[in-house]
Amino acid sequence: MSWILLAVAAQFLNAIVAIIDKHIVSDDKTYPKPFVYAFYTCLISGAWISVYFISLLPFSFAGLNIPSFANVVRPSLEVVALSFLSAYTFFTALIAMFSALREHDASDVIPVIGSVSALASFGLGYFFLGATLSPNFMLGVALLATGTFLVSRLRFPFKIAMISLYSGMFFALHYIAIKGLFVLTSFDNGFFWSRVAFMFFALTLLMIPNYWERVREQTKATSRPARFLIFTNKVLAGVSTILILKATDLGDVAVVQALGGLQFVFILMLGIFFSQKHTPVAVGEKYTPSTILQKAIFVAVICFGFLVLFR
Repeated sequence: MSWILLAVAAQFLNAIVAIIDKHIVSDDKTYPKPFVYAFYTCLISGAWISVYFISLLPFSFAGLNIPSFANVVRPSLEVVALSFLSAYTFFTALIAMFSALREHDASDVIPVIGSVSALASFGLGYFFLGATLSPNFMLGVALLATGTFLVSRLRFPFKIAMISLYSGMFFALHYIAIKGLFVLTSFDNGFFWSRVAFMFFALTLLMIPNYWERVREQTKATSRPARFLIFTNKVLAGVSTILILKATDLGDVAVVQALGGLQFVFILMLGIFFSQKHTPVAVGEKYTPSTILQKAIFVAVICFGFLVLFR
């Protein structure tokens, strides 16, 4: 079952991306602030449109299901609208997530955002896309809500809890827009126009003088090694997305979604490991025996909630 390995590898990469995101947004002197970092994340995410050029090579990649320009057609108004909605919601969710990560541990913030996003995606999918709810839906909701409450009660100030909830809601809107896009048209066509919208949306932000100055000044102040880390991190994020899509194509969709909870386990493990190897400032995570116990409890509850919700 190689597709399970792909899904697990994707969640491990997502955990690495989250830890690096935390490091980047925690250091204003070396890296861009959340708005500019979200701008570049959106821009680089759109640049994955380059994968379509592989289809132009004089080799056969039929077995890999590489997106092809041959499947891209002129977009309808609905496709354009959903593509830009996916870009806007993604950008908004990123700013909120980076703002929360700037103030708190990734192993606290990411599970809450993931839980809220999963719950909201189910609800929105049920109302707008006619998605069916699993038999264990209410139990999954209860577990995810309990895990989120534990994080909010034990780990978060009210402000960070609200920002995390806001981010989770907009990630859910993003996923619903993307899913609606794929229902409306083919995967190759929908993915292509969504990437175009990502890049176009990010570039249009530069038309606003205040945003242009913010991006220009912070880009100029960012060193080459820092730029390389940002680019590498977003490439890892793109690879994880492709692995998840491939695992979904080859295997059981519900299992792939349920394995999303592994990301939180990996974040906790990586956070503990790096906190022992580096200073808290360098890593952005600080652990004590009591915090490890707290995090382990709510991560276990949320992971079990993911397993129940998607089975």
